[in-house]
Amino acid sequence: MSSENFTPEESIRLIQNMIEKTRQRFSDQGHYFLLWGWCTFLALLGQFVLIYFFRSPYHYMVWLITFICLFVTIYWIIREDRERKATTYLKESMRYLWTGLGVTFFIFCLLFIKVGWMNCYPFYITLYGVGTFVSGKILQFKPFVWGGIVSWMLAAVAVWFHNDVQILFAAVSILVSYIIPGHLLKLRYRSSRS
Repeated sequence: MSSENFTPEESIRLIQNMIEKTRQRFSDQGHYFLLWGWCTFLALLGQFVLIYFFRSPYHYMVWLITFICLFVTIYWIIREDRERKATTYLKESMRYLWTGLGVTFFIFCLLFIKVGWMNCYPFYITLYGVGTFVSGKILQFKPFVWGGIVSWMLAAVAVWFHNDVQILFAAVSILVSYIIPGHLLKLRYRSSRS
């Protein structure tokens, strides 16, 4: 059937079917959200504990764990690219979004190394919100959308607190925008397959 013969209802159904297939495929790849969510969450809590309970001047060293996550992510991407037969516009959109955000996170790191780390967390929380809100809209998955909105609210409140306390705001943001929605996405994928 050519696209000229589609009724408006058939066109909408085809688009919804493509979105659902992409969502299911991406649900299977929710491991990215879980990997980075848990990695960041643990680094944030580790940094907070090292600052408040141990008064360690090396509290920032916990962030070295992100290099492990980076290598795992690169490995997963290479493996999936080898196995991939075709790609969709939605999948490419997600890849562009998160590549752009990854570069932005890196540039913010360079910026904060130069100017100091005071009040860096509201910027990062805002980026968490952007990534998960847009991902949620692309995938039509409301837990990501709500996680993004909550992250934005947390960023707006965090600016009124000391930098060390902002770490906890960032941890809560990661919990509601990456970890909980990531687990819900995996659960949804498993239930759709059974």
